[in-house]
Amino acid sequence: MPRTRLYRNGVLEAEGFPIANVSDHLAEEGTVVWFDLCEPTAADLASISEELGLHPLAVEDAVGDRQRPKLDHYATHLFLNAYSIELDTKTGALKTSEVAAFITRRALVTVRKDRSFDIDAVVGRWDEEQSLAGSGVAFLVHGLLDYIVDTHFDAIQQLDTEIEALEDDLFSERVKDLPMQKRTFELRKSLVNARRVVVPMREVVNTVMRRDLPFVDANVAPYFQDVYDHVLRATEWTDSLRDLIGNIHDTHLTLRGNRLNVIMKQVTSWAAIIAIPTAVSGFYGQNVPYPGFARHSGFITSSAITLVAVVALYMMFKKKGWL
Repeated sequence: MPRTRLYRNGVLEAEGFPIANVSDHLAEEGTVVWFDLCEPTAADLASISEELGLHPLAVEDAVGDRQRPKLDHYATHLFLNAYSIELDTKTGALKTSEVAAFITRRALVTVRKDRSFDIDAVVGRWDEEQSLAGSGVAFLVHGLLDYIVDTHFDAIQQLDTEIEALEDDLFSERVKDLPMQKRTFELRKSLVNARRVVVPMREVVNTVMRRDLPFVDANVAPYFQDVYDHVLRATEWTDSLRDLIGNIHDTHLTLRGNRLNVIMKQVTSWAAIIAIPTAVSGFYGQNVPYPGFARHSGFITSSAITLVAVVALYMMFKKKGWL
């Protein structure tokens, strides 16, 4: 069943009808139509391009992959490109799902670049906000942007939680350097990818709010302001997390250096302690006469010197905190 919807005067009248019937519904007064295309080809978009007056450049961007988040203004329509994101907490990798949309006065056409974009969640937003349906296409655009920005906010919140876990591991008694370095790298990479899709949304939503667009009325404008506030919070959050994960990386390297210095002091201290019995036994192992040579008292004397010197060095190093 195709993903289509027809609103008439703010009331959901039909859904699941063939896309071929869209032109007939648009010819009727008071109607607003939404339909969804998943992984369409240029030929698929060509069939609706002429009818909706879509610009060739917008059609080209809708078919191409990895477009930057943006809102382009054409004579007969707007073209929106954005990404929903999701963080895999096990691997720390960030998954993005690209979606494009053509926005006219009475129609919204969503173009999903892959099936991972949850269009059902967008439809759920529309069902929860039926009171805004009287605003026409603006109501549909708000639901789409609201879902996209919420995925950004959720992913950034999860990144914050994972980075806080890194902070806890940073000062644990037994730090596993390699796993922590890999985790830090993955989260840092995911944060960079998140910023690439989150930060441009500020300009996208701001354009919808500030530009004199015919489909945005006073009824739905405060809801776009709420979405804009979420975008600002997510953007500021990514900035703080970028600084935080950079500090974690620097602190980790500093702590590793400090731990290495402690280990070097301990090894050096034990080497000094071991050097005493080596020196004494070497001295008493000479083939020349010395006090106690070839006598039982010589063994006792060398053992006492070794024991006293070793204990004295151990106590001195312990007092200095080297052991």
